[in-house]
Amino acid sequence: MLDRAKKNRKNLVVGTVLFILIILIKIASYYPAWIEKVYSTGWYPYVAKIYRYVFGWFPMSIGDLLYLAAIVYLSVKVYRLAVILRHRRWDLLKVKTGYTRPLYILASTYILFNLSWGLNYNRLGVAHQLQLKPVEHRIQDLKAVTALLLEKLNTCRQQIGRGRFKYSSYESIFERSQEAYATTSAVYPFLQYEPRSVKRSIYGRAGIYLGFLGYYNPFTGESQLNLTQPGFLLPFVTCHEIAHQLGYASESEANFVGFLVAKNSTDPLFQYSAYFDVFNYANNELRKIDSTVARQNVLQLTPDVRADMQEVKNYFKKSDNYLEPIIKTFYDQYLKANQQVEGVQSYDEVVGWLVAYYKKTGNI
Repeated sequence: MLDRAKKNRKNLVVGTVLFILIILIKIASYYPAWIEKVYSTGWYPYVAKIYRYVFGWFPMSIGDLLYLAAIVYLSVKVYRLAVILRHRRWDLLKVKTGYTRPLYILASTYILFNLSWGLNYNRLGVAHQLQLKPVEHRIQDLKAVTALLLEKLNTCRQQIGRGRFKYSSYESIFERSQEAYATTSAVYPFLQYEPRSVKRSIYGRAGIYLGFLGYYNPFTGESQLNLTQPGFLLPFVTCHEIAHQLGYASESEANFVGFLVAKNSTDPLFQYSAYFDVFNYANNELRKIDSTVARQNVLQLTPDVRADMQEVKNYFKKSDNYLEPIIKTFYDQYLKANQQVEGVQSYDEVVGWLVAYYKKTGNI
């Protein structure tokens, strides 16, 4: 009886501490200025560097291995539960003694996620740092930005050379991404990035069917890239994932930071990758308002750019299966739960940043 009472007191203390931490995290999320100053530019950069120093040196993704272990663990638990229910061994469910453990695990994971990275969803972010004011853009602004992106896109593709693109190695792309951040941080010091922790995803083949190009692991600070994607996409996607490592949790902000860095690279491939991605976002946005102009923009692309676009379409057709919509739905809900009300459509919001940047600088 004494041991059970002691255990109950311990569970009460642990549960109370976890509950208080969750409440404090929720309260903090309502104060973006405080998060920007104390967490995103104060506490978080040190945490992120520690993660990258600890896990970055290992050639394989530790985060991918952790995810694999979690999948195996959950699969075993579900199988055991199914066996118990099948044989109606209710005594093995341990309802009275085991119900708190899953709750504690979920609560601890939520707290670790937010302290390790998640609070960045609530920061002031790149708008505050660059003094940009994204507002609802006019059709004239969108047309001007898209026309400029079209010109840059064609020019960069000509610099790369005609025909299908081949890159020397994915490791060279990762190295040049870090160099691009070094170049950009000379203008924007808050984009300093070191050490590097960008790795090849061990789920690359699965990524074709699940529809991901890259992802960030907030528990290890690693960025993982799906290397089955067309090579000309990889530079921008890598810069996008590094932006997540620097604390830009919002997908639209990571897209904009990734674009800003890739376009400032001295490598024409990085510039092309950046303009290729954002041109598609901008032209798709324009298509909703003026489909005629959007179609004319596509017709003005060089044959090589159009061939690259077709390659991307063919690539994503491979992800048309029954699993991809399920994964997309879960990710959509995850984004909405983290203050990205547009869900998976939040990637498109980079167009607002592009227009604001254009109106401030006169260029893009």
